[in-house]
Amino acid sequence: MKLSNSTLHSLPSDVVVPTYDRSDLTPGIVHIGVGHFHRSHQAMYLDRLLHTEAGAGWAIWGVSIESKGEDIADALAGQDGLYSLTEKDPDGATRTTVIGSIVGFDRAADDGEPVISRLADPNTKIISLTITEGGYGIDPVTGAFSGAGDPLIEADLADPNSNRSWLGLVVKALIRRKESGAGAVTLMSCDNIQENGHVAREALIGFTKAVAPELLSWIDANMSFPSSMVDRVTPGTVDADRAFLSETYGVDDAWPVTCEPFTQWVLEDNFAAGRPALETVGVDVVADVEPYELMKLRLANGTHQALCYFGHLLGLEYVHEAIADPGINAMLLRYIDEEAVPTLRPIPGVDLHGWGRTVLQRFGNPQIKDRLSRICEDTSDRIPKFVLPGVRDQLAASRPVAVCAAVVAGWARYAEGTDENGDAIDVRDPRREQLMTAAGLNRENPTAFLDVTEIFGDLGATEAFAGPYRSALSTLHTAGTRALLDSLTTAD
Repeated sequence: MKLSNSTLHSLPSDVVVPTYDRSDLTPGIVHIGVGHFHRSHQAMYLDRLLHTEAGAGWAIWGVSIESKGEDIADALAGQDGLYSLTEKDPDGATRTTVIGSIVGFDRAADDGEPVISRLADPNTKIISLTITEGGYGIDPVTGAFSGAGDPLIEADLADPNSNRSWLGLVVKALIRRKESGAGAVTLMSCDNIQENGHVAREALIGFTKAVAPELLSWIDANMSFPSSMVDRVTPGTVDADRAFLSETYGVDDAWPVTCEPFTQWVLEDNFAAGRPALETVGVDVVADVEPYELMKLRLANGTHQALCYFGHLLGLEYVHEAIADPGINAMLLRYIDEEAVPTLRPIPGVDLHGWGRTVLQRFGNPQIKDRLSRICEDTSDRIPKFVLPGVRDQLAASRPVAVCAAVVAGWARYAEGTDENGDAIDVRDPRREQLMTAAGLNRENPTAFLDVTEIFGDLGATEAFAGPYRSALSTLHTAGTRALLDSLTTAD
């Protein structure tokens, strides 16, 4: 039975389905980047809201920028925008919900005009983004917009009529909103970036200065850029997820989503054209997101980076296997307690050390089967945002950075391209060639990797970091990952 509007009410009773009238929904949000995380998180919260009167006007219209192999757009179009979301508990229990908040989809790679028209529609009050940490064209060291390294942004900077990047599409739509009087609009980032609202604004302003400077005063008067903290482990879809739905419920879903039970969204209350009443469905709408952002980025995302390279080098496949490894687990506890929590601001009612331990419990869920290879991807976008800011805070306070230095050394060893069993590593990173070339010099020049200053800035010349980094890299080369983990967890 293929998932669609016509089959919704033929599903088994233990599958939760939309009870609202989907034919009467108005999309007030256009979301760019409808991947698995957006569908387990923001779209899920909006689905909850649409079950209430407060949901009127807040359905989602999806946009993809690039077609990459198997296309979510095609899958959703064939299912009337519906998809299943299955939460997996550590004990094996599952709960499946059909999400109905996405009511349409456009692919900019096919034709940018429908996307621009949708973004410029007066009904569109929020443009939201999950475009990955590296999708903003921001230099990781300076924090300024350059667009360098993103071929779509570079194409639109060279030819503002190419309409290939999210920035090109949004700026074209904003010009149209200005001309038509469509009104104010909010740009809301849902990516794992500290101060993601500020980053989104920097990207938009930097791009606009280059291609449409006459629009800057309108943006200043008519737009807001709320920051948010988002959190939910959501692995990519695999065939086993489709098979589970077919075998358990008799449902054919081309692109289902699975996730952990935990979810959190902390959102700054800063909207230019109104907002959905998300606080009624479990979202923390607050005046200041920064303390929550830092907590999540350093205790959750930072922990992911801290475990993935060591796990991969040891030949492990999944995150939960790395969490179960005693040496990795002990190293993570030291990272949390000694190098992450000390950099965080207190949050009323939150035990930061306890929150970190909850992260380990969540990541240890064997049901999720989150691949270490996924966490290791795009490291040059992640480490500068999730780990290095904490390193700099620790150094400024003359506190230890041994674990973080070892994590970066683990990345450098991983980027050499083989694990400790001699098996090849498929290094996937936008700076792949540069990083693998630098890593190839590790043994003859132990700081060659840190010399990639676009990522590390002056850390290679900062002995308080470079010293423990060299020591960790040497141990990885001479004694291996297990010995390094032992040294980290037995040190005074």
